[in-house]
Amino acid sequence: MSAAQRGLKRGLLIVAVLVLVGIAGFAAVRWLAPSQEQSAGAASIGGPFQLTNQDGQPVSDQTYAGKLMLVYFGYTNCPDICPTALQTIAIAMDDLGAAGDKVQPILITVDPERDTAPVLKEYVQAFHKRLVGLTGTPEQIAKVAKEYRVYYQKVPLKNSSLGYSMDHSGFTYLMDGQGRYLTHFRHDVTPEELAQRVKARL
Repeated sequence: MSAAQRGLKRGLLIVAVLVLVGIAGFAAVRWLAPSQEQSAGAASIGGPFQLTNQDGQPVSDQTYAGKLMLVYFGYTNCPDICPTALQTIAIAMDDLGAAGDKVQPILITVDPERDTAPVLKEYVQAFHKRLVGLTGTPEQIAKVAKEYRVYYQKVPLKNSSLGYSMDHSGFTYLMDGQGRYLTHFRHDVTPEELAQRVKARL
C-alpha cells in the first residue's frame, strides 16, 4: 500500500470516528433535553415519586394532585444557576397573584448527601413562602431524576472546602394537576414569560 493510500485510509477512519462521536453526542442531547415535539405533551417526562419535604414529612406526587407543579432540580450549594432559576420562579409566583394558589413550585435536590430536610427548609424559605424543597435517599433521587430525564453528576473540587459540586441540567418543568408533563422552560426564561405561560395553563 502506497503512502498516499495509507494516508487516505487514515483520513477516512478519522472521519468515521468523528461521525460516530457526533451521532452519539446528538443522541445524548436529544435524550436529556425535551424537544419541541415533547412540549406539545407527547413526552414521557415525570411520574410517581416518594420523597421527603423540608419539614421531614414523607410526600408523593399525589400530595400535590390538583395543582400545577413547577419542578426544578438543583441543590443548595449551587453558586449561580439554581439561585437564578429559583428567583425567577419566586417572582413569577408573585406575578401570578391569587392564581398562584393553584401552582406548587418545587425544588428537588440532586445532592441528597448534603441537602437534608433542615438545610432545604432554610434554603427554600429565602426564596418564596410557597416553594417546597424535596429530598430523599440517593436511590429515590436517582429514580425521580430518571423519570424527569434530568442529568446530574458529582464533580470533585480541588482546593475547596465544599469538596464537590453537582453538575446538572437546568430545566424547569411544568406538570399538570395529575402530574403529567405540559412543557418546560430553559434557565434563561424571564419571570414575566414564565408567569404568562403558566397562567395560560390554569
